[in-house]
Amino acid sequence: MSLAANRLEFCPVSLFAMVMGLAGFTLSSQSGERLGLFPPGVALAGTAITLLLLAVLLVVYGAKILRHRGTVREELHHPVRMSFFPTISISLVLAGTVLLPLAPTASFWLWAVGAAAHLVLVLVILSFWIHHQGFEIQHSNPAWFIPMVGNVLVPIAGMSHAPAEVNWFFFSVGMLFWSVLLTIIFYRVIFHPPLPERLMPTLFILIAPPAVGFLAYLKLAGGLDAFARFTFYCALFFTLLLATQWRRFVRLPFALSWWAYSFPIAAVTVASLVMAERTGLAFFRYLGVALHLVLAAVIVVLVVKTVGAARAGRVCAPEG
Repeated sequence: MSLAANRLEFCPVSLFAMVMGLAGFTLSSQSGERLGLFPPGVALAGTAITLLLLAVLLVVYGAKILRHRGTVREELHHPVRMSFFPTISISLVLAGTVLLPLAPTASFWLWAVGAAAHLVLVLVILSFWIHHQGFEIQHSNPAWFIPMVGNVLVPIAGMSHAPAEVNWFFFSVGMLFWSVLLTIIFYRVIFHPPLPERLMPTLFILIAPPAVGFLAYLKLAGGLDAFARFTFYCALFFTLLLATQWRRFVRLPFALSWWAYSFPIAAVTVASLVMAERTGLAFFRYLGVALHLVLAAVIVVLVVKTVGAARAGRVCAPEG
């Protein structure tokens, strides 16, 4: 087997988390530019890079599906890796979201395909969870939020593309499973052995559901009410909680799971900037700018580390 074919076989579906992170940075830049806080042009560049990376990964993983179906099937039945398959559909939804101000028609098709694919993946994965025979509590981890709570992303662009009832459906499913999975994950991390090092970064995913839920709810309800504030401050609390653990995270060896840092930080950044827009309070403007700078630094570190790991042959390689 050639080196290229070998690399293709072990190319993980979790690579699409990079698209999510870059799309999140782009959405943060769009929010900051709208408030006049960031220089123009950054969001446009972010959009171009996000779409290019998405196209490349779709081609690469599509080739893997065609040439290594057995390996893909193994990923789809793995208790951890299966949760990353919806990063593909979420990436499509996010691509449609970042394109909305620039190309509404292209935004619609990316959003529609992504939302439909996500619903299918959610039904497949949830059916697998229900009928499994080998799961243990140690298999649960914050990545399980990805398929279920990913539904909450749909209304952010969806309110411009589909009837409100369609968007309320996705939002309701996502928020329902946020509460269910949050209970399971906290039970797992409190009463059972710690997460493996390679999965520790996925704890940042705890930030994303309430932050994205806040943004989606504002699109659906239109106003900053009590529930909107509840979701925002939940996201802010999880951000503070994880920020106090920074020493644990910086000691971890690099893995592609580090990309789990990026999208949740982006989500709470956008939420903070939207709070600044809705409340007019300077505190949220400062918070949004500070978080955006942290996000930019995290993205730079992740890109550098990922390129270095790829050159060293540690990306798209067998585990262990």
